[in-house]
Formats: sequence, structure tokens, C-alpha cells
Amino acid sequence: MIPKRFRPAAIAALTVAVASGGFFAYSANAVSGPAEADKATTEAFGRLADDVLSQRTQALVDGQTVRHGHGQGGKKKARVSDGLKKEQDAAIQSLRERKTRLAQLGEVYSGADTKVTVDRATVTGGKATVQVTEQTTLTYKKVNGDEPSTTDFKTRYELTLTGKKGGDWELQTIKSQENGPVAVNEPVAVKAAVVTDDGNQYPDGTPASTKYPATAKPKTLTGGAYNYTAMAQYAEKYWSNYNPAYRKFSGNGGDCTNFISQALNAGGWKPVPGTSTDYRNWWYDGSRQSDSWVGANEWAWFTLSNQRAANLANVYQLDVGDILQADFNRDGSKDHSMMVTYRSKAGMPYLTYHSTNTYRKSLASILASYPNATYFAYRT
Repeated sequence: MIPKRFRPAAIAALTVAVASGGFFAYSANAVSGPAEADKATTEAFGRLADDVLSQRTQALVDGQTVRHGHGQGGKKKARVSDGLKKEQDAAIQSLRERKTRLAQLGEVYSGADTKVTVDRATVTGGKATVQVTEQTTLTYKKVNGDEPSTTDFKTRYELTLTGKKGGDWELQTIKSQENGPVAVNEPVAVKAAVVTDDGNQYPDGTPASTKYPATAKPKTLTGGAYNYTAMAQYAEKYWSNYNPAYRKFSGNGGDCTNFISQALNAGGWKPVPGTSTDYRNWWYDGSRQSDSWVGANEWAWFTLSNQRAANLANVYQLDVGDILQADFNRDGSKDHSMMVTYRSKAGMPYLTYHSTNTYRKSLASILASYPNATYFAYRT
């Protein structure tokens, strides 16, 4: 049993503290209200964020240096503060352990490119708040030969910094602003908030095994009732952007399921009109939509009750156009929806999704990040 209303996943990144010496002078007489940081200050914050996030990415890459998207200028290089160095070291160690788990599953990254853009930086007295966007491309090593070329993701962070007398700024927190799964280089996932069961019965579906390998269940991608190739092409076209024909749900919850609903619609799923709150209906009309269009739970209930899809026994049976849902904290409520847009000959599905916008992330990587989650695999 699970609650009637949908909710987004509550996922946050590990808090890290970094100090950067001598970027610019801290003024005790700064204005009391928030002011836009000047160019030099903004660039310094960008270098700081780039350094921290690139270090995380580096922990996942096999023997090569990660390329940075920010220049390395400035009077002093960013460094982890002595007081929180142990926390940063633990974060890097956790990512190295994830790298080992991925290698055991046959996945290795041979290179990476991380770019950080400062979207906004404001300073209030001795404190600063900085919004940044990270875009990282990881290159798959050809272990089996037909892996995709890359996996990409775009994610937003908020940084808070405190000015220190003598010209230093100390980065107090760096927190993800996404509500989807952690990015590949985010070390720690915070459990989603537990939702109280409302006592009603719904078609919850059957959890899938995560044991590898699994007996393949291939399907015809085109020429049938649905065009699964078109679904995948749509998802890969709009993975980092938003189709202007649809309203944006980013930051409001529901964007991940909204995204797969768009892709399914592009591949031939037909709307079912009716009351928006009845999970047996599925539609979007430009100004409104059914709950099942945007709600992870409602989408599953619609899908199973209308026989649009059936549960697969194992997540590794997923093929192009199929859907994977995750209940990260095993509370009975589904948190996230993803679409398979590529499958290797070795039987590895690769997923594309919104909410922490991501392109061709392997199923192995999802499982390595959330080994204790409950997963539901749908043959669409």
C-alpha cells in the first residue's frame, strides 16, 4: 500500500567545506543587503566549485586526469579546510569504493570533462550564496565493446561561504538543488522522507530482482503498436533541455515522470481522458494534466491497471523504451522514473531521465549508488 498523492525524491549531496586563501579582501563594512558579486569574486567562487566537483569526478576515473572547465588562475588554489578535511576524504573514499563496485560489474570510465558555470553569486556582509551548474561528461571504457561513448549529466548546486578577515573565503556547504538520484560523482544519498500510508489499496506492482545476469527478453523496437526507438530518440533529444511544447516541472516535483510521459507519448501511447485525480486516466492538455502524467506512483497505477505495461522479473531484462522506477528508501512509495534509451549486447540497460538531468547512465551505476533500494521494471 502506498499514499495517493505523488511526491518527489528527497535527495541531497554531501556537505563539504573548503577554504580558499587570498582570493579577495573581506570587508567588515560590507553592505547589509545582498549584492551581486563582482566578476573577480564570481570567478573565484567558480574555480572553487570546479575544484571540489572535479575532485569527486576524478575519484571515478581510471588513471586519467579530469579536464576542468574553469581556468586555474587566482592567487591561491582552493583547498579543503583542515577542520573538515576528514569529511572530504571520506567523500572521495566512498566514490572510489563506488568505482570498484562498478568495475566488478564491468563498467569503467576512461576519462571525464567537468564544466562549472556560476549562475548567480551574491554577497551579504561576510556571507555569500552561490548558485552553480555542473555539466560533466564521463567516457565509457570499451570493456565489452559496445558500451555507449559517454554518459552525461547536468546538475545544480548551492554554495554558502563565509568571509574571513585577512582575505579568505571558506566554503561552508555545497548542496544539490535536484530532487532526483544523486549524480554519478555525488558521494552520499540522503534517504527520502518517509510517507505515511493512507490505508488505500493500489496496483503497486511487483519488485524486480537486481541479480546479474538475467535471461534477455528482447522486443521489436519499431513496427508494432508503439515505436520504442522514437521514445528513446525523444528522451535523448531533450535530456538536458525542455521541449517548449510542454510546461516545465523542474523544481516542483514530478519532472522525472513528466519526462517519461512525454517520451511515451512520442512513441505512440494514447491519452486516456477523465478526471485528473483518477489514476486510471493519463493525459496532458497544455494547461493541465492527470496526476498519472507527473506522479511516479500514479503513473505505475495507471500503467498496471490499464495494462499499458507489465512488470519484468529482473531489472536487467529492461530494453529500449522500458521504464525503471525506484523506491530509494523502501517505504512503499516510488520516488523516481527513468527510461532505457540504449541496451548493450552484454545486456546492460542505459537510462536517460530528468531530475538530475542525465544521459545514458548505466543500470550498474544506479544500483551501485542505491544498492538497497526497491526497483520496479516495466515492459512498455
